[in-house]
Amino acid sequence: MDIRKIDDDLSVAPQIQPEEVAELARLGFRTLIANRPDREEPGQPPMADLEAAAREHGLHWVYLPVESGNITDQDIDAFDPVFEEAEKPVLAFCRSGTRCSVLWALSSARRMPLEPIIQRAGQAGYDLRGLIPRLQQQAANRKD
Repeated sequence: MDIRKIDDDLSVAPQIQPEEVAELARLGFRTLIANRPDREEPGQPPMADLEAAAREHGLHWVYLPVESGNITDQDIDAFDPVFEEAEKPVLAFCRSGTRCSVLWALSSARRMPLEPIIQRAGQAGYDLRGLIPRLQQQAANRKD
């Protein structure tokens, strides 16, 4: 598994497998957020299998599918409260982890400065500098 820590509350990962969920629980994750649509590509495990594994190992499960390369404001609006209210720490996953890091960054821009967002994502291996205009747009909706 390629788990990339954004901060103490969130790590992101590429596609996980049902047999890896026990290890995620052992590592202390409390919530799994699936940002990948079911059947996005052939060979990916069914979300129902991942949900069953999460529940079997005492993890909270959230299925919030987001289309790759097309994160809408509605997706951000949906992710924000789910993440904020989730039992932490959270592991969010998609095909590569990028969608999850972008969702986190865009929703976080509503309540924190952009520099730490870019820095945390970068330390996890996700260069989000190309999103600065969109992050600034979300920051205009800041909840101070």
